[in-house]
Amino acid sequence: MIRDCKRYMQTRVRQAASAIYMVLLTACSTQLVLPTPEAKDPVHAAFVALGPGGTAVARVITSSPTCPDLEVDAARVAMTLRAAPATLPLRPTISGQAASKPPAFPVTTCEAPVPPRARSASVGGHALPLPKPTPQRIVVIGDSGCRLKLSDGAFQRCNDPAEWPFAQIAGVAAKMRPDLVIHVGDYHYRENACPVGEAGCAASPWGYGWDTWDADFFTPARDLLAAAPWIFVRGNHESCNRAGQGWWRFLDPRSLEPRRDCNDAADDGIGDYSEPYAVPLGDTQFIVFDSSKAVIPPLSPGDSMYRTYTDQMQSVFVLARGVEYNFFLDHHPILGFAPNPTQHPTGLYPGNQALQSVLAPLTARRLFPQNIAALIAGHYHLFEMVSFGTSQPVQLISGNAGAWTDAPLPVAVARTAEPAPGAIIESIVSTSKFGFMIIERRPAATWRIQALDVRGQPFTTCTLRDAKARCEPETLP
Repeated sequence: MIRDCKRYMQTRVRQAASAIYMVLLTACSTQLVLPTPEAKDPVHAAFVALGPGGTAVARVITSSPTCPDLEVDAARVAMTLRAAPATLPLRPTISGQAASKPPAFPVTTCEAPVPPRARSASVGGHALPLPKPTPQRIVVIGDSGCRLKLSDGAFQRCNDPAEWPFAQIAGVAAKMRPDLVIHVGDYHYRENACPVGEAGCAASPWGYGWDTWDADFFTPARDLLAAAPWIFVRGNHESCNRAGQGWWRFLDPRSLEPRRDCNDAADDGIGDYSEPYAVPLGDTQFIVFDSSKAVIPPLSPGDSMYRTYTDQMQSVFVLARGVEYNFFLDHHPILGFAPNPTQHPTGLYPGNQALQSVLAPLTARRLFPQNIAALIAGHYHLFEMVSFGTSQPVQLISGNAGAWTDAPLPVAVARTAEPAPGAIIESIVSTSKFGFMIIERRPAATWRIQALDVRGQPFTTCTLRDAKARCEPETLP
């Protein structure tokens, strides 16, 4: 009985195999192509960051566990691993332990230097923008993320492009074909979960992991990341007790050193401070300063932050030495105003007094050497240009790229105020509408500065020369 059963099964298997063969033969004779699933692109982001000395670093974020090759002028260059996938333990955060969660980074970050004379570069089929020796058109954006913060009761409508227009701004800026992009900090704002019933931010990722970084920055900035190399400035939202782990994994152009990754709160004294560096671009130099931990009130000379920032500002002055024209980039405006909502509509916050207290003993009232012509910052959620009748450098603020904007600045009041002792304002222009800034070279050491709205239409056009600036019109919406 068992033998008969086996014989029966063998016969049925042969019959089935023959039937399958006939189906395949028929398919071939009619040139039928069976569908195959499309391979998903593992590359989530590919961009070029400019670092110390103007070195260009190709950076890739991929879902693959291994790094792809960088193709430079048809030659393949092995990329090195910067950060492997990991889910990190929950560490103390500004939002509090109960309001956060362990950050998950299920992606691989890879990097490789781009040779100075490269003519083309790509990775995983993604073309990379190469640096230009003397960039003519520079996009400046800042404070671009969508604010979700429980302690402030602030839940921006991230799902509404009119309420969070960063993707539109980045797309418009990319179409302007910039030679360089500068982000002055605060990329990440989605710190807490959107409350149940809040349709404007429903289903938004939150916390400090990759999903939030992707939603807040990498996906909306994709076209702009592909348009030009970037200079990344660190904001207070990227301090170690906030999104510092992502900052070091993804954006800082320097190598990721042990204990600098913000993973262990015991190492925050290392991870929260990094040395300034200069990016020389032709006859102009951009000096990048990490002010992510700067507080608001003046610092005491006995404070460790005071000592650290004093040493770093002295390094800034050394970097600037011998260069005729310098821009100073940091996140906190040192010589600008913010509206004070507790005294609305006429209240003002002055410039950052902590950094002023460090600079004043070094350079007196000007605060910076003569060859630093302009300061560029964010932090205040508006556009602002402040030019002085005294010797201080021009302050430019571009902090209106997406996060809820501030109340309008009371410009009439600000004209007669001093953002720092002895800094007498000659001209001040501001708008709290969403937008971004363009800086363009002009002949004879002159720069044209435009504040643009979300569609790329100008609010105002300014001329910067000899550390002075004027804008037309001066009255903005």
